[in-house]
Formats: sequence, C-alpha cells, structure tokens
Amino acid sequence: MSSVKATQLRPGMVIQHEGQLFTVFSTEHRTPGNKRGSMQTRMKNLKTGAIIDYRFRAEEFIERAILDEVEFEYLYNEGDDFHFMNTQTYEQMHLTREQLGETVYYLIPNTIVHVEFYDNKPMGVALPDTMDLKVTQTKWILRKHATCSGWSSFGFPPPQLISAQAGFRRG
Repeated sequence: MSSVKATQLRPGMVIQHEGQLFTVFSTEHRTPGNKRGSMQTRMKNLKTGAIIDYRFRAEEFIERAILDEVEFEYLYNEGDDFHFMNTQTYEQMHLTREQLGETVYYLIPNTIVHVEFYDNKPMGVALPDTMDLKVTQTKWILRKHATCSGWSSFGFPPPQLISAQAGFRRG
C-alpha cells in the first residue's frame, strides 16, 4: 500500500481507513478563515456498503489500497450464488448476492466483467462501461407542467389516454 496526502484524495480511490476499505465518492477541500485546511469526504465502506462522511486534516496521510482487477466471465446464478469463470485460467468461483450488491440486476450470462481483489479476496465486480439491456416493465409518469409537451418519461402516453389525444384511435 502507498500513502497519499489527504489533499490528493480523488473520487474513485480506494483507501484503508480505521482498518476497513472505503471507496471515495466525493471530496471537498475546505479552508475556513484562519484555521487549518481539511478535506471533507464522502466514502462507502466496501464490506458493509454504509456511506459515511469524514473530515481528514489536510496534512494527514492516508493509506491507499491497491485492488487487483482480474477479467472474469459471468456464467449463471443458483439462488443467491453467482458463478464466474476466469478467462485466462478457466477457474470458476462464486460470489454471493450480498457481496455483489446492486450489480446483480445488471449481470447477463456470458458478460465479461472485472472482479476486484484485495489480499486475494474478491471485493466486488466492475461492470463494462456499456451494456445492452431491455426494459421489460416501467411505470407511467404523467408530467404536471402545462409547458411540457410529453406525457411520460418515454414520450408515449399511457394506453388509456391515447384516445384522448386528437388524431389517435385506440386499436
């Protein structure tokens, strides 16, 4: 691990704080009046998922954690276990729904992902930058402002209101 000064913290960095790993979400350098500067940070605990706000002194050094990323292919899930295969060694491993968090909603079989390891323990999964997903269900949202031209977040009126618009007939 390497140490970085608190003023060098940036969003996306993984640090070790109070014996646990955190991902930095946001940072703000504050210098109130004639007092010493500080870095106000918002961080997410990688183990528990809890988000905390913490203020570091500007001159404080923080341990930066280095995560190893290994390319895996998502294969399938059995209940709460999600199975992955290393694309280089063909070894298989599984992660639980608890370890993956909200990424389970975006996992599609045969998708190439990067599993992040710290001390040879899987910490999470980094999804690809872009994915092709299909919307299967959504709620209709009516706009309430008279100046808005559309009916919903997708630009289509709900089926029961189609006949209310001029020129459309229910078919």
